[in-house]
Amino acid sequence: MNVSSSKISETLNQQFNFTVDKFPLSGPDGLKTSLYGLFRSDNSQHIGDAVSVQYVPHQTEDVLTLCEAAQEAFEGEVELKCHFREGHYVILQPSREERKAIFDGDDVFPRIMISAGYDGKAFKASMGYYRDLCKNLHRISSVSSTSVSIRHTSGLRGHMDDLIRDFQELKDSWGDLTITMEKMRDKRISMVEFLNAVYGEPEKEEGRGATMHKNRTEAIFQRLSREMSQLGQRFGANYEVSAWMAFNALQGYHQHDQSARKEYSGNFDRILRTMTDKNVAKAEALALSL
Repeated sequence: MNVSSSKISETLNQQFNFTVDKFPLSGPDGLKTSLYGLFRSDNSQHIGDAVSVQYVPHQTEDVLTLCEAAQEAFEGEVELKCHFREGHYVILQPSREERKAIFDGDDVFPRIMISAGYDGKAFKASMGYYRDLCKNLHRISSVSSTSVSIRHTSGLRGHMDDLIRDFQELKDSWGDLTITMEKMRDKRISMVEFLNAVYGEPEKEEGRGATMHKNRTEAIFQRLSREMSQLGQRFGANYEVSAWMAFNALQGYHQHDQSARKEYSGNFDRILRTMTDKNVAKAEALALSL
């Protein structure tokens, strides 16, 4: 949804209409402990690990401050998507005027994800891209300028100017990110060798491992062939493609096609899972190093 500054608060309070509260944890027979647990006020769901008495859980108003700072840096309305999984996640999209065509018909758009988890770490904001062709959302972790850490304090609003500056720098990193994507576009690699480098050589003997490798390879090639057809492209010798196409086919498989446990069934959960997938990380490093 496209939201103006005046509606960011309303949107977040609708999506995150609960608090996260801290309560003491007890042992057997009501034995007191020094630990506390975090619980959602709407459904009593336990969040994260046990914390100490000094821990102060952040609330929706802290996330609101971050989103308002991002909106100020983008200088206009933003598209907002919200999710809660062991913390608050918000994706913001600035103006589509900043889209970049990697190939003709292959547009990518900037996305900023704000991560506010209950893991004792600083809030994090990172710049990534959304690709229209495959509906992939990914952040390239090897581009150092596309991530900032924000101290988890109760005085965030008092540091609004600093936050706006951080988000402006993050917005400016879109240029670095597109340069990296263009480098991937200009590299030619063998898709067969690329998959073998990420997942290992297929097993010669028949079995569950060989079947999984075969099914995964077929699914990735189907996705790749479909995207290349839409762009009017063809495979080169030995299934040669650009590193950009190869990586996105693999990343898209993990985000959209790979079977997931029930707790990862939602689209936003799949994005979060894929961003920490070791095979996707390996594929990214490989696509950038070749």
